[in-house]
Amino acid sequence: MTAQLPMRLGELERRGLRDRVYDLILAMLLEGDVEPGSRLSIDTLAKHLDVSPTPVREAMVQLERTGLVTREALKGYRVAPPLGPAQLTELFDARLMLEVEATRLAAPRAGEVLAELRRAHRLHQECADRVVEAMERGGEVPVRITQDYFDADSAFHRTIFAAAGNRYLIAMQEDLGAMTHRLRQAVLRGTSDVREAHLEHARVLDALEMGDPAAATAAMRAHIEGVRTRSVRDAVV
Repeated sequence: MTAQLPMRLGELERRGLRDRVYDLILAMLLEGDVEPGSRLSIDTLAKHLDVSPTPVREAMVQLERTGLVTREALKGYRVAPPLGPAQLTELFDARLMLEVEATRLAAPRAGEVLAELRRAHRLHQECADRVVEAMERGGEVPVRITQDYFDADSAFHRTIFAAAGNRYLIAMQEDLGAMTHRLRQAVLRGTSDVREAHLEHARVLDALEMGDPAAATAAMRAHIEGVRTRSVRDAVV
């Protein structure tokens, strides 16, 4: 057991480096530093980030799952284009099925997570306020503020999935969550629905607080449909 410990520590350090490299490349992609279709050289990225090619290669495998990059045999990785209206529609069809069902399952157990859900809702409000303030100042919303907003939005949904208590639904939501990185990219320069989204979350929360499963699932359905409509609209503007 003791003899294996250094190897385990080394594995943890390697994973930590890979995660940091992943975050740096993700930020670069979301900030629009590279054009869609541009080639992403693992060796060039490794030199730029001052790391070996191994964590870059591992990070690129993770990023391929998000849809932000694509891999071509014998050609390497390229930056993927943002999702188009048809792909967004398919993404939200999948979200609709998962989110509504998760809300239905979570409703009887909502009391166990209401405190956490309220905290997530307050954080979402704070992040929405920062997005609105940045937009009112003019210019583009800083990437960090946008990412914080989407993270807070996701936390609200993850809490509901946790309350649903279905490990397979949670796994599917995590896989679908990776795809929303492309949604973030599509709307990064125009996060224009923060107030609407927060109000829709409030309706879901209110219904769960009242112990009304039918109202909660209806509110979640209306929320996902609303986000779908706004995302498709923004993608074609």
